[in-house]
Amino acid sequence: MKKLLVTVSGATGTQGGALARTLLRRGHRVRAMTRTPARAEPLRQLGAEVVTADFDEPASLDAAVSGADAVFVMSTPFEADLDAEVRQGRALVDAAARARVPHTVFSSATNADRDTGIPHFDSKYRIERHLAEVTEDWTVLAPAAFMDNFLTGHSLKSLQRNVFAFPMRAWTPLQLIPASDIAEFAALTMERREQFLGKRVDIASDECTGDQIAGALSGVTGRPIQFERVPIEVVRGFSTDLAAMFEYFDSVGMDVDIPALRAAYPEVGWHTFTNWAASALP
Repeated sequence: MKKLLVTVSGATGTQGGALARTLLRRGHRVRAMTRTPARAEPLRQLGAEVVTADFDEPASLDAAVSGADAVFVMSTPFEADLDAEVRQGRALVDAAARARVPHTVFSSATNADRDTGIPHFDSKYRIERHLAEVTEDWTVLAPAAFMDNFLTGHSLKSLQRNVFAFPMRAWTPLQLIPASDIAEFAALTMERREQFLGKRVDIASDECTGDQIAGALSGVTGRPIQFERVPIEVVRGFSTDLAAMFEYFDSVGMDVDIPALRAAYPEVGWHTFTNWAASALP
């Protein structure tokens, strides 16, 4: 297998960091792109090349993607706003196109191409469309809801009081994926470039209701974890964007064919929520 040089954006974050570590473990070269090199020191110690780049400085992006076999593009609206997310995502896509990078892989969101009305899904789809306009050498990965988010912020605080607090009905199924599985699948698409060029793939690892998640957490922690529904008005009070997302999940949901995905790509080692939680929880 050819050893690739991959430029990874968001390398100090959850998705990008997981991909950088996965690629290094598989013997590839990683160029970890960051605005704060000090935060990427653990990746440097693992063998990554750390490059300083800013989405608003095209020359720094050009240097970051120069000579790469693949570029991993991810975007977030939560550090600035939706317009900034689109501008920054397009800037890196354009840099990869200028450099004639053989493969640009963009991490979007499941159902972002379905006019969901979720603001940060719609912004990701704007980047998807731009990507397809400027190059033919693209793949879009569209992950479901992140398992990793259950161990941060309000979710983590609720677990500390033996509650799984979530703004959906207890019986509504939610499709989920951990960052580690996104990373494994992204690495696979890069290693099998020809197979995935021009494709958009929705990906999820498991599907659980709120009650099932609480039950799994009870089994893993050995403590009785109770499901508690958070009123959507509480979520809307600090983010209309996230409120729209949870309302969509609760009423429409996602329809990734998880058994087919597992059968087609068993090498990803897809996690169930239970075995992910067993490895992720302290």
